[in-house]
Amino acid sequence: MAAPEGERLAERIGQRAAVAGVEVDEIVAAALARYVELLGRWNQRMNLTALGDDDVGLDRLVVEPLVAAGRLGAGTRSVVDIGSGGGSPAVPMKLMVPGVEWRLVESKVRKAAFLREVVRRLGLVGTVVEGCRYEDLLAAARADLHEAADVITVRAVRVSGTVLGNLQRLVRVGGSVFLFRGPTEGDVPDDLRPPLGWAGTYPLVESLGSRLVVLAKS
Repeated sequence: MAAPEGERLAERIGQRAAVAGVEVDEIVAAALARYVELLGRWNQRMNLTALGDDDVGLDRLVVEPLVAAGRLGAGTRSVVDIGSGGGSPAVPMKLMVPGVEWRLVESKVRKAAFLREVVRRLGLVGTVVEGCRYEDLLAAARADLHEAADVITVRAVRVSGTVLGNLQRLVRVGGSVFLFRGPTEGDVPDDLRPPLGWAGTYPLVESLGSRLVVLAKS
């Protein structure tokens, strides 16, 4: 008897992660498969992300974040994901490192609704969805968030030195900004200024030529 589709997807995720040098246990792989299935169903009603049936989609949306999760330091307690959209990289990273608290920032109402459904269906404890622009988190009324995050993750959002200068206000001194970059994107904007500085560039998925650029706040 053939394995159920969810089991096959979980096995496939585990295999793709292994190719990238990441070991994923069966429980995490099953949760990742449920996330991908949810994403696929919602994608039929609204444009969340480009998720094909080939390995490229899995590598980009799931495996890249799993690799990046290995760059979270042992002292990381809280992460803010900017422009969370379809939930990548936040959801796979959360599943890989469940003890870290996440705040997912998404301004589009329907995408925020999808993210809340994922949080509910997967039981992602310590995960908050903010249905707003990141600028709203910088308002005086949200002063408790200023310099509170250990890490900010940014993917599929156009960043300039000015944008990063605003985002860093959410990061504690000594914290980091993770930029997910494609093969044709530069590491850092030309106008990047202190207190952010380049700290390292690391490969994610070799076949995609993707990289993780880490900026540190001094």
